[in-house]
Amino acid sequence: MVGIIVVFPKAEDAKNIRNILVRNGYQVSAVCTSGSQALTVTDRLGEGIVVCGYKFTDMMYTQLKEYLPSGFEMLLIASEHALSLCPDRDVIRLSFPLKIHDITDTLNMMTENILRRRKKAKLKPKVRSEGEKKLIREAKELLMERNNMSEDEAHRYMQKCSMDSGTNLVETAEMIFTLMKY
Repeated sequence: MVGIIVVFPKAEDAKNIRNILVRNGYQVSAVCTSGSQALTVTDRLGEGIVVCGYKFTDMMYTQLKEYLPSGFEMLLIASEHALSLCPDRDVIRLSFPLKIHDITDTLNMMTENILRRRKKAKLKPKVRSEGEKKLIREAKELLMERNNMSEDEAHRYMQKCSMDSGTNLVETAEMIFTLMKY
């Protein structure tokens, strides 16, 4: 689930937005009246969406956007005039009067972006340490020496063993050393 933080200078406005979101199936993590309160919550969540107004008791939305961690997106809700003064292309904007389907459709799009980014980050291969690289290299050398394989053949063999056994390449290299050491 993607965390949503609602930030408006008037507590009543923030609660009204929260109620709309909750009624439409969203989980609101926090309701805040200042940018500093919102930033405190972002530290706890790590990623999510900040639904906010233009100006808070302690800062403008631009300052809040500047301090947001990289995993957060911002949905700015303000008057047409205030939105016309918003030069930031990274901020998604909706104007008052607010239609419920506009905010839900926009939040669905933003949520999908965050989930897609999260999935993409999981797919990135893990960077191996020098020790792990050395272990893999030495296991390939052992296969090449004992089984008269080329480097490509040894690498493909290790990859196949890794996939067949459901282990990563480092664990496969360790198994090769255990089995072939003697």
